[in-house]
Amino acid sequence: MSRIDELIEAMCPEGVPHRRLGEIGTFVRGKRFVKGDFVDSGVPCIHYGEIYTWYGTGATEAHTFLAASRASQLRTASPGDLIIVATGETVDDVCKAVAWLGEGDIVIHDACYAFRHELDPKYVSYAFQTAEFKRQLRPLVSRSKVVSILAAGLEKIQIAVPPLAIQREIVSILEKMERLNAELDVELDAELGYRSRQYMYYRDSLLTFAGRESVRWALMGEVGEFIRGRRFTKEDVVPVGVGSIHYGEIYTRYGVFASEALSHVRTELTPNLRFARTGDVVIATVGETVEDVCKAVAWLGEEEVAIHDDCSAYRHTLNPKFVAYYFQTSVFHAEKNKYVARAKVKRISGESLAKLKIPVPSPAEQERIVAILDKFDALVNDLSVGLPAEIKARRQQYEYYRDLLLTFEEKAA
Repeated sequence: MSRIDELIEAMCPEGVPHRRLGEIGTFVRGKRFVKGDFVDSGVPCIHYGEIYTWYGTGATEAHTFLAASRASQLRTASPGDLIIVATGETVDDVCKAVAWLGEGDIVIHDACYAFRHELDPKYVSYAFQTAEFKRQLRPLVSRSKVVSILAAGLEKIQIAVPPLAIQREIVSILEKMERLNAELDVELDAELGYRSRQYMYYRDSLLTFAGRESVRWALMGEVGEFIRGRRFTKEDVVPVGVGSIHYGEIYTRYGVFASEALSHVRTELTPNLRFARTGDVVIATVGETVEDVCKAVAWLGEEEVAIHDDCSAYRHTLNPKFVAYYFQTSVFHAEKNKYVARAKVKRISGESLAKLKIPVPSPAEQERIVAILDKFDALVNDLSVGLPAEIKARRQQYEYYRDLLLTFEEKAA
């Protein structure tokens, strides 16, 4: 029997009472202030947006402050109050909450409520995260441009109210689980970072050919040509049609190589389009940053693929994956950066690309390097998928046990 089971058997053998929030506390709504009111130091405050981004279950320190003259016009939460977001873009955003555990009062935004009660503050904060709480919340919110809830709606939601000793035992268990999850997240992220750095080191080592004078370096324009795509828009994209690659997809959806198009455009556009052939390397020639420019994917599909006018197809005599891997190296980026036009949108021309140098080892050596880098790339991609999946599984496990700990047999009326 667990410690909580022992406490329940001793303190509430007939079940745990479930009470409406309006019966166990009061809601105080904040008053409006804006980010322009913030000062470097002064009276602590909490803006509703910070509850999504800065705070966890409980907080003892504020991240932002108001001048005392401004704060005196507003409303505050007291130590032990639960600060609740009253509005959000989605239903899941509404009622994100943090227990205020600081030593003094804190000013709250008008999109927040302070819930004043006599329960363990973090117990109530955890209760607001449960699936049962959200099930009760959904029919009570109003859905307009933003989703919101009034105090009158919050007052109707019920939570279990076990004795204070049980509340504190549950909080202690959940805090330990949160710490373990946080430590695991850090370890998994560190492992992914280590593997990624290791991959980049070996990739650059293989593709810079330091000390190998036998390897010829050529201008890219000498071993290939650059063919600029033609414009199509989001309105031209259709579920079935001509396979296409938009420059934005090269950043977000493609890896080093691809054999299937992830989007299509209208077939009637075909006469006006330009295409990458099998073996071409499709290059994004614009980006928001200099580093984004020249993200590239080797096209290995059997059919030609239409390319956007902010892309170029590099048609060449080299191993296509060898070229795409070389485009990732620090040596390539250092040289490329000299030619990128730095306007609001960063851009490189085909003429500039043709001036960049590329190593030209033998076909057998290109194939050997590609085989090694394929293995590294697969390993890093497996980690990139597997580690976030592990983090997600741990989070789901935590949520399951949190909801289980906060679910009690209700005391008969």
